[in-house]
Amino acid sequence: MEIKEYNPGEIESKWQRKWEEDRIFHVKEEGKKFYLLEMFPYPSGKIHMGHVRNYTIGDAIARYLFMNGYNVLHPMGWDAFGLPAENAAIKHGMHPAVWTKNNIEHMRRQLKSLGFSYDWSREISTCEPSYYKWEQKIFIEMFKRGLAYRKKGIVNWCPECATVLANEQVEGGVCWRCGSPVTFKELEQWYFKITAYAEELLQGLKTLKGKWPERVLIMQENWIGRSEGAECTFPLENGEGSITVFTTRLDTIYGATFMSLAPEHPLAIRLAEGTPYESAVRNFVEQTLRKRLVEKETTEKEGVWTGKYCINPFTGWKMPIYVANFVLMEYGTGAVMAVPAHDQRDFEFAKKYGLPIKVVVNPIGKSLKENELERAFEEDGILVNSGPFSGLPSAVAREKIAEFIIEKGWGRKVVNYKIKDWGISRQRYWGAPIPVVYCKECGIQPVREEDLPVVLPEKVKISGKGESPLKSVPEFVKTTCPECGGYAERETDTMDTFVESSWYFLRYASPHEDKAPFDRKKVEYWLPVDLYIGGIEHAVLHLLYARFFVKVLRDLGYIEFDEPFLNLLTQGMVIKEGRKMSKSYGNVVEPDEIIEKYGADTARVFILFASPPEKDLEWSDRGVEGCFRFINRIWRTFYNIINLLKSSKEVERDERHAILKHLHQTIKRITDEFNTRYHFNTAISGIMEFLNALVSFMEEKNGKFDPRDIFALKEVAYYLPIILSPFAPHVAEEMWSSLKEVDERAKAYLYVSTHPWPSYNPDIIVEEYVNIPVQVDGKLRALITVKKDEDEEEVFKIAISDPKIQKHLAGRKILRRIYLKNKILNIVTGG
Repeated sequence: MEIKEYNPGEIESKWQRKWEEDRIFHVKEEGKKFYLLEMFPYPSGKIHMGHVRNYTIGDAIARYLFMNGYNVLHPMGWDAFGLPAENAAIKHGMHPAVWTKNNIEHMRRQLKSLGFSYDWSREISTCEPSYYKWEQKIFIEMFKRGLAYRKKGIVNWCPECATVLANEQVEGGVCWRCGSPVTFKELEQWYFKITAYAEELLQGLKTLKGKWPERVLIMQENWIGRSEGAECTFPLENGEGSITVFTTRLDTIYGATFMSLAPEHPLAIRLAEGTPYESAVRNFVEQTLRKRLVEKETTEKEGVWTGKYCINPFTGWKMPIYVANFVLMEYGTGAVMAVPAHDQRDFEFAKKYGLPIKVVVNPIGKSLKENELERAFEEDGILVNSGPFSGLPSAVAREKIAEFIIEKGWGRKVVNYKIKDWGISRQRYWGAPIPVVYCKECGIQPVREEDLPVVLPEKVKISGKGESPLKSVPEFVKTTCPECGGYAERETDTMDTFVESSWYFLRYASPHEDKAPFDRKKVEYWLPVDLYIGGIEHAVLHLLYARFFVKVLRDLGYIEFDEPFLNLLTQGMVIKEGRKMSKSYGNVVEPDEIIEKYGADTARVFILFASPPEKDLEWSDRGVEGCFRFINRIWRTFYNIINLLKSSKEVERDERHAILKHLHQTIKRITDEFNTRYHFNTAISGIMEFLNALVSFMEEKNGKFDPRDIFALKEVAYYLPIILSPFAPHVAEEMWSSLKEVDERAKAYLYVSTHPWPSYNPDIIVEEYVNIPVQVDGKLRALITVKKDEDEEEVFKIAISDPKIQKHLAGRKILRRIYLKNKILNIVTGG
């Protein structure tokens, strides 16, 4: 009988249409839930293979869970605001909204062509007013609680374009658009007070141990950067203020000989203003900040003197105040008391600029001399040259000196965090408007809730130059004060797009809710997310911001849980020609090309087979072709069986048939991978091995199948589409529809996608034989096959009859044998 041709284009469009028509992946709030979510994409216009990998991994898991009786929420949407749309508008003269909408339509079609099991009725787009209206409401509630506030901050500034630049718009220290050197400017910016949750964010990581990748937890822990120490105040020499430092080494304070400020420190330029040093300080600050945009780490220690001094309150020394390139505003107060004898960076700086070095901590049993130091001694020791604290161990001295500064009013004990508040202001058009107005009489006022959303105006000129484009739209800017009714002006900055992605997962629970950000009862049913899948590059900012938002929403009374994502899977990158697949490298493979030539199932199987999810995936055209041949081979083998079953009516049940044993071992192998580590490469390899065994069996039979063989092949035909379904769902559905012609059981399920996942028979898969390594004097000499649980004496007889073992026993006396049942045999000889 002729086997019908495998035509992926025809099959895939057919089943995608049927799934959508019958809404088989649409879910309601009932039954045993599982919320599975992949990080949603930015609508750039094309899905790339990095997306395909992320979503294919998620879809395989979602389909497996569906088949295991879970009510699976598996949604998709669009992270639709952002700078690329604005850049495209400038480049092509197209409105960002139009560009974004067109891209969404194209990318939605691409995702559907891959057969992903999304509930498309829950689709969201963050650029819609119906979405960001609730974001604005949350902002206002945060503002009223002091969690959203405005302060001055240093921003990247292009003098030529007269605009603020995001870090990603600065390339090699110059503006990405005009190539002019980037400078820096102090502007009023909006911030979220994420530092108020620093300790809780840190402690919350403990609840995610074993559920999130360890390296992600470490990255977040380091980003938050908790350290216990003290703040101490150093008065300026002229009596006009002071500098506060944070230190974990209060025991070294007697050795502080100069002060180092971060380039962004408020006093860095202010101290030098009106002095001969001002120009040098300004130039150094600007050059250092520009260099940081190019070089992430500083190797050469450099600095400039401000011309001013502060006083060490413990020694009375005049400490010159420097601006230094290795001091970060992100840590502590942005000011460091420099102790060159006991900090290597300070040591290198002091040597370079001829600054004094004073030893105040000695190693136990040793005495250090300043002029003999080759590097700083940074460990704990015994204090010297430290007034009344000399002779104390470092740990004791830290406590005593902390008590002393509190008593004197010079400082306090503090817990410091490296994390800084989240700057959310963007001087751009394509983002959610910040819902506040400025009134000369009433100051900053939030927009009334009944006036939300503050809609982004459509008619706006986007040039990429000057201030926020919204400033040029008078009908948007001019408004009335919600407090006094007088004239007011709207905020023209828009929100960072990380804000949208910090709560979108909550909106999926009730995407059409129009009276609140989300339906609380539905959120209580679905949330938290049970499994979140995305790239490691989002390990810190996005995940940290989402965790922060959940804690804020909990405190605002919207939800009751503490963490957004119970489990996290971070997939590796897609690599081609030794580099991450990227447009900039010219090595992008379009999924449309693969689907058109080989079909979506081939793309899916290759993505899952080529590498474990957490590892990088090396793209291989030969690998794709190999997966296509694998699917074709399954197709031909399956339909050979179907034709055989159509012509063979006599069946004799034999549960222990060798092929059924292999089938159940394969089901167990796949099930174990889904239930533990998601190594789909191993699961698909199991199917490939089973297919090889099946094909060999059928070839050996050469058409002469007995009734027990027919029974076994009928079982194979039934289970093969089921176990293939999470990986290659279109092929599986087509096979299942054909199975209904020869197996009444298949008619009970319209789709294989909704068939329960099969359980394996543990009695069938028990191995009857085991391989036993045989050692002679501790060295492996042979591998023998024996019956499982065989008597030790029989195992020994089989071993010594093996020619390889006999060779190594020749002329030697067997002293004893050591046998671990079903594991290993060691024969010990002598003489």
